[in-house]
Amino acid sequence: MTRNTPTRELIDFLHALSLERVPAGAVSAAKRALLDTLGCALFGTPEPWSQIMAAEIIAEGSKGRSTIIGRDEVAAAPAAALCNGTAAHGFELDDHLDEAIVHPGAIVVSAALAAAESADASGARLLLALIAGYETLHRLGLAMGVKPSQVGWHKTAVAGPVGAAVAASIAMKLDAEQIMNAVGLACATASGTKAFAAGEGGGMEKRMQAGHAAHCGVRAAQLAARGFTAPPGAVDGRFGLLDVMAGTGAQPQLLSSELGKRWAIEHVYVKLYPCCAWIQAAAQQLVTLRGVEPLHPRQIRKVQVGVSAYARAQNANPLPRDTMGAQFSIPYCVALALTGDPADPAMYAAEAIDDPLRRELAQRVEIVVDPEMEAAYPKHYGARVYLELEGSVGRTSSKRDPHGMPGDPCTEAEVLEKFSRLATRVKSHACAQAILKTVQGTERLQRITQLTQLLRT
Repeated sequence: MTRNTPTRELIDFLHALSLERVPAGAVSAAKRALLDTLGCALFGTPEPWSQIMAAEIIAEGSKGRSTIIGRDEVAAAPAAALCNGTAAHGFELDDHLDEAIVHPGAIVVSAALAAAESADASGARLLLALIAGYETLHRLGLAMGVKPSQVGWHKTAVAGPVGAAVAASIAMKLDAEQIMNAVGLACATASGTKAFAAGEGGGMEKRMQAGHAAHCGVRAAQLAARGFTAPPGAVDGRFGLLDVMAGTGAQPQLLSSELGKRWAIEHVYVKLYPCCAWIQAAAQQLVTLRGVEPLHPRQIRKVQVGVSAYARAQNANPLPRDTMGAQFSIPYCVALALTGDPADPAMYAAEAIDDPLRRELAQRVEIVVDPEMEAAYPKHYGARVYLELEGSVGRTSSKRDPHGMPGDPCTEAEVLEKFSRLATRVKSHACAQAILKTVQGTERLQRITQLTQLLRT
Protein backbone atom coordinates (compact mmCIF):
# COMPACT_ATOMS: atom_id res chain seq x y z
CA MET A 1 0.00 0.00 0.00
CA THR A 2 1.39 3.37 -0.98
CA ARG A 3 1.53 6.30 1.42
CA ASN A 4 -1.34 8.76 1.64
CA THR A 5 -0.72 11.51 -0.91
CA PRO A 6 -2.99 13.76 -2.98
CA THR A 7 -2.63 11.31 -5.86
CA ARG A 8 -3.58 8.38 -3.65
CA GLU A 9 -6.58 10.25 -2.26
CA LEU A 10 -7.78 11.01 -5.78
CA ILE A 11 -7.34 7.42 -6.97
CA ASP A 12 -9.08 5.95 -3.92
CA PHE A 13 -11.98 8.33 -4.42
CA LEU A 14 -12.37 7.55 -8.11
CA HIS A 15 -11.98 3.80 -7.59
CA ALA A 16 -14.86 3.81 -5.10
CA LEU A 17 -17.26 5.63 -7.44
CA SER A 18 -20.52 4.16 -8.65
CA LEU A 19 -23.16 5.80 -10.82
CA GLU A 20 -25.42 5.88 -7.77
CA ARG A 21 -22.84 8.03 -5.93
CA VAL A 22 -22.39 10.46 -8.82
CA PRO A 23 -24.84 13.37 -9.30
CA ALA A 24 -27.31 12.91 -12.13
CA GLY A 25 -25.92 16.06 -13.74
CA ALA A 26 -22.48 14.50 -14.03
CA VAL A 27 -23.91 11.37 -15.63
CA SER A 28 -25.81 13.47 -18.17
CA ALA A 29 -22.67 15.51 -18.81
CA ALA A 30 -20.69 12.31 -19.42
CA LYS A 31 -23.16 11.32 -22.13
CA ARG A 32 -22.88 14.78 -23.72
CA ALA A 33 -19.09 14.53 -23.65
CA LEU A 34 -19.23 11.09 -25.22
CA LEU A 35 -21.56 12.30 -27.96
CA ASP A 36 -19.51 15.41 -28.70
CA THR A 37 -16.26 13.45 -28.92
CA LEU A 38 -17.79 10.77 -31.14
CA GLY A 39 -19.03 13.51 -33.47
CA CYS A 40 -15.52 14.98 -33.63
CA ALA A 41 -13.99 11.54 -34.25
CA LEU A 42 -16.45 10.68 -37.02
CA PHE A 43 -15.84 14.03 -38.68
CA GLY A 44 -12.09 13.54 -38.39
CA THR A 45 -11.89 10.05 -39.88
CA PRO A 46 -11.54 11.14 -43.56
CA GLU A 47 -8.74 13.59 -42.79
CA PRO A 48 -5.28 12.57 -44.03
CA TRP A 49 -3.76 12.30 -40.54
CA SER A 50 -6.51 9.91 -39.45
CA GLN A 51 -6.20 7.87 -42.61
CA ILE A 52 -2.42 7.59 -42.24
CA MET A 53 -2.65 6.55 -38.59
CA ALA A 54 -5.31 3.92 -39.25
CA ALA A 55 -3.41 2.56 -42.24
CA GLU A 56 -0.27 2.21 -40.14
CA ILE A 57 -2.08 0.32 -37.38
CA ILE A 58 -3.85 -1.96 -39.86
CA ALA A 59 -0.58 -2.62 -41.69
CA GLU A 60 0.99 -3.70 -38.40
CA GLY A 61 -1.70 -6.35 -38.00
CA SER A 62 -2.67 -5.20 -34.51
CA LYS A 63 -4.86 -7.91 -32.97
CA GLY A 64 -7.76 -7.12 -30.68
CA ARG A 65 -11.45 -6.32 -30.65
CA SER A 66 -11.53 -2.56 -30.19
CA THR A 67 -13.16 -0.42 -32.87
CA ILE A 68 -11.25 1.97 -35.08
CA ILE A 69 -13.97 4.55 -35.69
CA GLY A 70 -15.01 4.73 -39.32
CA ARG A 71 -13.38 1.40 -40.19
CA ASP A 72 -14.47 -2.23 -40.37
CA GLU A 73 -11.16 -3.39 -38.93
CA VAL A 74 -10.63 -3.83 -35.19
CA ALA A 75 -7.36 -3.60 -33.28
CA ALA A 76 -5.77 -3.94 -29.87
CA ALA A 77 -7.16 -1.40 -27.43
CA PRO A 78 -4.06 0.86 -27.30
CA ALA A 79 -3.88 0.94 -31.10
CA ALA A 80 -7.58 1.74 -31.46
CA ALA A 81 -7.25 4.52 -28.86
CA LEU A 82 -4.33 5.95 -30.87
CA CYS A 83 -6.41 6.07 -34.06
CA ASN A 84 -9.56 7.41 -32.43
CA GLY A 85 -7.78 10.04 -30.36
CA THR A 86 -6.02 11.30 -33.46
CA ALA A 87 -9.31 11.53 -35.35
CA ALA A 88 -11.19 13.19 -32.46
CA HIS A 89 -8.47 15.81 -31.93
CA GLY A 90 -8.01 16.15 -35.66
CA PHE A 91 -9.85 19.39 -36.43
CA GLU A 92 -9.79 21.56 -33.29
CA LEU A 93 -13.46 20.87 -32.56
CA ASP A 94 -13.04 18.65 -29.49
CA ASP A 95 -13.92 19.84 -26.00
CA HIS A 96 -11.72 21.69 -23.53
CA LEU A 97 -11.32 22.29 -19.80
CA ASP A 98 -10.59 25.98 -19.48
CA GLU A 99 -8.52 26.66 -16.35
CA ALA A 100 -6.74 23.31 -16.63
CA ILE A 101 -5.84 24.13 -20.28
CA VAL A 102 -6.39 20.59 -21.55
CA HIS A 103 -8.52 18.84 -24.17
CA PRO A 104 -10.11 15.91 -22.29
CA GLY A 105 -12.55 14.22 -24.64
CA ALA A 106 -10.29 13.11 -27.48
CA ILE A 107 -8.04 11.41 -24.92
CA VAL A 108 -10.39 10.16 -22.22
CA VAL A 109 -13.22 8.99 -24.47
CA SER A 110 -10.82 7.28 -26.87
CA ALA A 111 -9.02 5.47 -24.05
CA ALA A 112 -12.15 4.52 -22.12
CA LEU A 113 -14.03 3.32 -25.19
CA ALA A 114 -11.18 1.13 -26.44
CA ALA A 115 -10.50 -0.32 -22.99
CA ALA A 116 -14.19 -0.90 -22.28
CA GLU A 117 -14.63 -2.69 -25.58
CA SER A 118 -11.62 -4.93 -24.98
CA ALA A 119 -12.92 -5.77 -21.49
CA ASP A 120 -16.49 -6.32 -22.72
CA ALA A 121 -17.64 -3.66 -20.27
CA SER A 122 -21.11 -2.22 -19.83
CA GLY A 123 -22.29 1.25 -20.72
CA ALA A 124 -22.52 2.16 -17.03
CA ARG A 125 -18.87 1.22 -16.57
CA LEU A 126 -17.94 3.39 -19.56
CA LEU A 127 -19.70 6.41 -18.06
CA LEU A 128 -17.84 5.94 -14.77
CA ALA A 129 -14.58 5.76 -16.70
CA LEU A 130 -15.35 9.03 -18.49
CA ILE A 131 -16.27 10.85 -15.28
CA ALA A 132 -13.08 9.60 -13.58
CA GLY A 133 -10.86 10.41 -16.58
CA TYR A 134 -12.18 13.95 -16.96
CA GLU A 135 -11.80 14.54 -13.22
CA THR A 136 -8.20 13.32 -13.27
CA LEU A 137 -7.17 15.32 -16.32
CA HIS A 138 -8.80 18.47 -14.96
CA ARG A 139 -7.17 18.20 -11.54
CA LEU A 140 -3.76 17.35 -12.94
CA GLY A 141 -3.99 20.31 -15.32
CA LEU A 142 -4.82 22.62 -12.42
CA ALA A 143 -2.01 21.19 -10.30
CA MET A 144 0.48 21.88 -13.12
CA GLY A 145 -0.55 25.52 -13.45
CA VAL A 146 0.28 27.62 -16.50
CA LYS A 147 4.08 27.32 -16.48
CA PRO A 148 4.34 24.20 -18.67
CA SER A 149 2.30 25.87 -21.41
CA GLN A 150 4.30 29.07 -21.20
CA VAL A 151 7.59 27.27 -21.81
CA GLY A 152 6.23 25.26 -24.75
CA TRP A 153 4.77 22.03 -23.37
CA HIS A 154 1.38 20.99 -24.70
CA LYS A 155 -0.44 20.27 -21.46
CA THR A 156 -3.07 18.15 -23.19
CA ALA A 157 -0.36 15.74 -24.28
CA VAL A 158 1.62 15.92 -21.04
CA ALA A 159 -1.27 15.33 -18.63
CA GLY A 160 -3.28 13.26 -21.12
CA PRO A 161 -1.71 9.83 -20.51
CA VAL A 162 -2.61 10.04 -16.82
CA GLY A 163 -6.26 10.87 -17.49
CA ALA A 164 -6.36 8.10 -20.08
CA ALA A 165 -4.79 5.62 -17.66
CA VAL A 166 -7.43 6.32 -15.03
CA ALA A 167 -10.26 6.10 -17.56
CA ALA A 168 -8.96 2.82 -18.98
CA SER A 169 -8.37 1.40 -15.51
CA ILE A 170 -11.91 2.16 -14.38
CA ALA A 171 -13.29 0.67 -17.60
CA MET A 172 -11.27 -2.49 -16.92
CA LYS A 173 -12.28 -2.62 -13.21
CA LEU A 174 -8.73 -2.50 -11.88
CA ASP A 175 -8.22 -2.22 -8.13
CA ALA A 176 -6.87 0.97 -6.53
CA GLU A 177 -3.29 -0.29 -6.33
CA GLN A 178 -3.32 -1.24 -10.00
CA ILE A 179 -4.71 2.19 -10.91
CA MET A 180 -1.88 3.83 -8.95
CA ASN A 181 0.62 1.80 -10.94
CA ALA A 182 -1.13 2.63 -14.22
CA VAL A 183 -0.97 6.33 -13.35
CA GLY A 184 2.71 6.05 -12.50
CA LEU A 185 3.50 4.28 -15.75
CA ALA A 186 1.51 6.89 -17.67
CA CYS A 187 3.64 9.65 -16.14
CA ALA A 188 6.69 8.06 -17.73
CA THR A 189 5.12 8.59 -21.17
CA ALA A 190 4.05 12.22 -20.68
CA SER A 191 5.28 14.28 -23.62
CA GLY A 192 4.33 16.74 -26.33
CA THR A 193 5.69 20.15 -27.28
CA LYS A 194 3.90 23.07 -28.91
CA ALA A 195 6.13 23.32 -31.96
CA PHE A 196 2.91 23.26 -33.99
CA ALA A 197 2.18 26.79 -32.70
CA ALA A 198 5.54 28.31 -33.63
CA GLY A 199 4.19 29.87 -36.82
CA GLU A 200 6.32 27.82 -39.20
CA GLY A 201 3.61 25.35 -40.21
CA GLY A 202 1.97 22.94 -37.80
CA GLY A 203 1.92 19.78 -39.86
CA MET A 204 0.00 16.86 -38.37
CA GLU A 205 1.85 16.65 -35.06
CA LYS A 206 -0.83 18.05 -32.76
CA ARG A 207 -3.48 15.74 -34.20
CA MET A 208 -1.42 12.77 -33.06
CA GLN A 209 -0.72 14.02 -29.55
CA ALA A 210 -4.18 13.22 -28.18
CA GLY A 211 -4.07 9.79 -29.80
CA HIS A 212 -0.62 9.14 -28.36
CA ALA A 213 -1.82 10.10 -24.87
CA ALA A 214 -4.85 7.80 -25.15
CA HIS A 215 -2.65 4.97 -26.42
CA CYS A 216 -0.17 5.39 -23.55
CA GLY A 217 -2.89 5.44 -20.92
CA VAL A 218 -4.53 2.26 -22.18
CA ARG A 219 -1.18 0.49 -22.40
CA ALA A 220 -0.29 1.60 -18.88
CA ALA A 221 -3.57 0.18 -17.55
CA GLN A 222 -3.02 -3.10 -19.35
CA LEU A 223 0.49 -3.43 -17.97
CA ALA A 224 -0.67 -2.57 -14.46
CA ALA A 225 -3.35 -5.24 -14.73
CA ARG A 226 -0.57 -7.78 -15.35
CA GLY A 227 1.44 -6.61 -12.35
CA PHE A 228 3.78 -4.00 -13.86
CA THR A 229 4.64 -1.49 -11.14
CA ALA A 230 5.59 2.19 -11.01
CA PRO A 231 7.03 4.65 -8.46
CA PRO A 232 4.33 5.75 -5.98
CA GLY A 233 5.44 9.37 -6.29
CA ALA A 234 5.34 9.48 -10.08
CA VAL A 235 2.82 12.34 -10.00
CA ASP A 236 3.43 14.34 -6.84
CA GLY A 237 6.74 13.07 -5.47
CA ARG A 238 10.36 14.11 -5.99
CA PHE A 239 11.14 14.06 -9.73
CA GLY A 240 7.49 13.27 -10.34
CA LEU A 241 5.48 14.77 -13.16
CA LEU A 242 4.49 17.91 -11.23
CA ASP A 243 7.99 18.48 -9.87
CA VAL A 244 9.58 18.18 -13.30
CA MET A 245 6.98 20.07 -15.32
CA ALA A 246 5.83 22.77 -12.92
CA GLY A 247 8.57 23.01 -10.30
CA THR A 248 7.77 25.47 -7.52
CA GLY A 249 4.57 26.43 -9.34
CA ALA A 250 3.05 23.00 -8.80
CA GLN A 251 0.01 22.73 -6.54
CA PRO A 252 -0.37 19.01 -5.79
CA GLN A 253 -3.07 19.69 -3.20
CA LEU A 254 -5.44 20.48 -6.08
CA LEU A 255 -5.39 16.81 -7.04
CA SER A 256 -7.58 15.94 -4.07
CA SER A 257 -9.07 19.12 -2.61
CA GLU A 258 -12.87 19.10 -2.21
CA LEU A 259 -13.39 15.82 -4.00
CA GLY A 260 -17.00 15.26 -4.97
CA LYS A 261 -18.07 18.89 -4.53
CA ARG A 262 -17.61 19.91 -8.16
CA TRP A 263 -17.37 17.56 -11.12
CA ALA A 264 -15.10 18.55 -13.98
CA ILE A 265 -17.22 16.84 -16.60
CA GLU A 266 -20.09 19.22 -15.82
CA HIS A 267 -17.95 22.25 -16.72
CA VAL A 268 -16.66 21.47 -20.18
CA TYR A 269 -16.08 23.96 -22.99
CA VAL A 270 -17.92 22.74 -26.10
CA LYS A 271 -16.20 24.33 -29.09
CA LEU A 272 -18.26 25.71 -31.96
CA TYR A 273 -15.52 26.85 -34.34
CA PRO A 274 -12.64 24.63 -35.56
CA CYS A 275 -9.92 26.90 -34.19
CA CYS A 276 -7.92 27.49 -31.02
CA ALA A 277 -9.96 28.00 -27.87
CA TRP A 278 -8.76 31.53 -27.12
CA ILE A 279 -9.58 32.77 -30.61
CA GLN A 280 -13.27 31.95 -30.46
CA ALA A 281 -14.43 34.90 -28.35
CA ALA A 282 -12.99 37.36 -30.86
CA ALA A 283 -14.36 35.48 -33.87
CA GLN A 284 -17.84 35.16 -32.38
CA GLN A 285 -18.07 38.86 -31.55
CA LEU A 286 -16.86 39.96 -34.96
CA VAL A 287 -19.42 37.79 -36.71
CA THR A 288 -22.06 39.64 -34.68
CA LEU A 289 -20.57 43.10 -35.30
CA ARG A 290 -20.22 42.62 -39.06
CA GLY A 291 -23.89 41.61 -39.52
CA VAL A 292 -25.55 38.75 -41.40
CA GLU A 293 -23.57 39.08 -44.61
CA PRO A 294 -19.78 38.74 -44.84
CA LEU A 295 -17.82 41.90 -45.56
CA HIS A 296 -15.41 42.63 -48.37
CA PRO A 297 -11.90 43.23 -46.99
CA ARG A 298 -11.83 46.69 -48.57
CA GLN A 299 -14.82 47.71 -46.43
CA ILE A 300 -12.77 47.20 -43.28
CA ARG A 301 -10.70 50.14 -42.11
CA LYS A 302 -9.44 48.88 -38.75
CA VAL A 303 -9.64 45.76 -36.58
CA GLN A 304 -8.15 45.51 -33.12
CA VAL A 305 -8.30 42.47 -30.85
CA GLY A 306 -7.43 42.58 -27.15
CA VAL A 307 -6.55 39.24 -25.55
CA SER A 308 -4.35 37.73 -22.85
CA ALA A 309 -0.59 38.01 -23.15
CA TYR A 310 -0.39 34.26 -23.68
CA ALA A 311 -2.83 34.33 -26.60
CA ARG A 312 -0.96 37.25 -28.17
CA ALA A 313 2.37 35.44 -27.83
CA GLN A 314 1.07 32.15 -29.20
CA ASN A 315 -1.56 33.13 -31.77
CA ALA A 316 -0.38 36.30 -33.52
CA ASN A 317 1.04 34.87 -36.77
CA PRO A 318 -0.77 36.72 -39.59
CA LEU A 319 0.36 34.46 -42.43
CA PRO A 320 -0.32 30.80 -41.61
CA ARG A 321 1.20 28.20 -43.90
CA ASP A 322 -1.24 25.33 -43.39
CA THR A 323 -4.50 24.29 -41.74
CA MET A 324 -3.00 23.98 -38.27
CA GLY A 325 -1.38 27.38 -38.61
CA ALA A 326 -4.68 28.93 -39.66
CA GLN A 327 -6.53 27.35 -36.74
CA PHE A 328 -4.01 28.92 -34.35
CA SER A 329 -3.84 32.36 -35.99
CA ILE A 330 -5.87 35.19 -34.46
CA PRO A 331 -5.33 37.41 -37.52
CA TYR A 332 -6.47 34.74 -39.96
CA CYS A 333 -9.51 33.71 -37.90
CA VAL A 334 -10.48 37.36 -37.41
CA ALA A 335 -10.21 38.00 -41.14
CA LEU A 336 -12.29 34.87 -41.73
CA ALA A 337 -14.94 35.93 -39.21
CA LEU A 338 -15.35 39.20 -41.08
CA THR A 339 -15.27 37.85 -44.63
CA GLY A 340 -16.53 34.27 -44.39
CA ASP A 341 -17.80 31.56 -42.06
CA PRO A 342 -15.41 30.64 -39.23
CA ALA A 343 -17.59 27.64 -38.35
CA ASP A 344 -16.97 26.04 -41.75
CA PRO A 345 -14.02 23.59 -41.67
CA ALA A 346 -13.47 24.18 -45.40
CA MET A 347 -12.38 27.73 -44.57
CA TYR A 348 -9.20 26.34 -42.99
CA ALA A 349 -8.12 24.48 -46.13
CA ALA A 350 -5.26 25.66 -48.33
CA GLU A 351 -7.45 27.43 -50.91
CA ALA A 352 -9.13 29.59 -48.27
CA ILE A 353 -5.90 30.28 -46.39
CA ASP A 354 -4.21 31.46 -49.58
CA ASP A 355 -6.95 33.91 -50.54
CA PRO A 356 -4.93 37.11 -51.22
CA LEU A 357 -7.55 39.57 -49.97
CA ARG A 358 -8.06 37.67 -46.72
CA ARG A 359 -4.31 37.42 -46.19
CA GLU A 360 -3.95 41.16 -46.73
CA LEU A 361 -6.69 41.80 -44.18
CA ALA A 362 -5.08 39.42 -41.68
CA GLN A 363 -1.88 41.46 -41.82
CA ARG A 364 -3.86 44.56 -40.85
CA VAL A 365 -5.34 43.00 -37.70
CA GLU A 366 -3.84 44.61 -34.61
CA ILE A 367 -3.45 42.38 -31.55
CA VAL A 368 -2.93 43.93 -28.12
CA VAL A 369 -2.86 42.69 -24.54
CA ASP A 370 -6.08 43.70 -22.83
CA PRO A 371 -5.69 44.14 -19.03
CA GLU A 372 -9.10 42.66 -18.26
CA MET A 373 -8.55 39.59 -20.44
CA GLU A 374 -5.05 39.13 -19.05
CA ALA A 375 -6.35 39.19 -15.47
CA ALA A 376 -9.13 36.74 -16.30
CA TYR A 377 -6.92 34.13 -18.04
CA PRO A 378 -6.89 31.10 -17.71
CA LYS A 379 -10.31 30.92 -16.06
CA HIS A 380 -11.75 32.86 -18.99
CA TYR A 381 -10.77 32.93 -22.66
CA GLY A 382 -12.15 36.33 -23.52
CA ALA A 383 -11.45 39.08 -26.02
CA ARG A 384 -12.21 42.74 -26.60
CA VAL A 385 -12.68 43.69 -30.25
CA TYR A 386 -12.86 46.97 -32.13
CA LEU A 387 -14.19 47.12 -35.69
CA GLU A 388 -14.22 50.21 -37.86
CA LEU A 389 -15.64 50.15 -41.39
CA GLU A 390 -15.10 52.72 -44.11
CA GLY A 391 -17.51 55.61 -43.68
CA SER A 392 -18.88 54.52 -40.28
CA VAL A 393 -18.17 54.89 -36.60
CA GLY A 394 -16.09 52.17 -34.95
CA ARG A 395 -17.82 49.63 -32.68
CA THR A 396 -16.43 47.83 -29.64
CA SER A 397 -17.47 44.56 -28.04
CA SER A 398 -16.12 42.66 -25.05
CA LYS A 399 -16.74 39.10 -23.87
CA ARG A 400 -14.90 37.16 -21.17
CA ASP A 401 -16.34 33.78 -22.16
CA PRO A 402 -16.99 32.68 -25.73
CA HIS A 403 -20.24 30.86 -26.28
CA GLY A 404 -19.68 27.21 -25.42
CA MET A 405 -17.63 27.83 -22.28
CA PRO A 406 -19.14 27.10 -18.85
CA GLY A 407 -19.81 30.81 -18.36
CA ASP A 408 -21.97 30.84 -21.52
CA PRO A 409 -22.74 27.17 -22.20
CA CYS A 410 -24.21 25.63 -25.32
CA THR A 411 -27.81 24.55 -25.15
CA GLU A 412 -28.73 20.89 -25.44
CA ALA A 413 -30.09 21.63 -28.92
CA GLU A 414 -26.75 23.13 -29.98
CA VAL A 415 -24.85 20.07 -28.74
CA LEU A 416 -27.16 17.78 -30.68
CA GLU A 417 -26.94 19.93 -33.81
CA LYS A 418 -23.15 19.93 -33.65
CA PHE A 419 -23.07 16.15 -33.36
CA SER A 420 -25.45 15.67 -36.27
CA ARG A 421 -23.51 18.11 -38.46
CA LEU A 422 -20.19 16.43 -37.74
CA ALA A 423 -21.33 12.80 -37.79
CA THR A 424 -23.20 13.07 -41.09
CA ARG A 425 -19.95 13.82 -42.88
CA VAL A 426 -19.43 10.02 -42.91
CA LYS A 427 -22.70 8.55 -41.60
CA SER A 428 -26.24 8.65 -42.89
CA HIS A 429 -28.74 10.72 -40.96
CA ALA A 430 -30.42 7.52 -39.80
CA CYS A 431 -27.16 6.06 -38.49
CA ALA A 432 -26.26 9.33 -36.76
CA GLN A 433 -29.64 9.28 -35.04
CA ALA A 434 -29.08 5.67 -33.97
CA ILE A 435 -25.74 6.64 -32.42
CA LEU A 436 -27.40 9.57 -30.66
CA LYS A 437 -30.16 7.42 -29.18
CA THR A 438 -27.68 4.77 -28.08
CA VAL A 439 -25.48 7.33 -26.34
CA GLN A 440 -28.50 8.82 -24.59
CA GLY A 441 -29.16 5.39 -23.09
CA THR A 442 -25.52 4.48 -22.41
CA GLU A 443 -26.13 3.48 -18.79
CA ARG A 444 -28.59 0.79 -19.96
CA LEU A 445 -26.18 -0.91 -22.38
CA GLN A 446 -25.19 -4.34 -21.16
CA ARG A 447 -22.24 -4.34 -23.54
CA ILE A 448 -20.54 -1.29 -24.98
CA THR A 449 -20.30 -3.06 -28.33
CA GLN A 450 -23.95 -2.10 -28.81
CA LEU A 451 -22.57 1.41 -29.38
CA THR A 452 -19.24 0.69 -31.04
CA GLN A 453 -20.82 -1.45 -33.78
CA LEU A 454 -22.54 1.72 -34.99
CA LEU A 455 -19.22 3.56 -35.23
CA ARG A 456 -17.69 1.24 -37.81
CA THR A 457 -17.96 1.64 -41.58
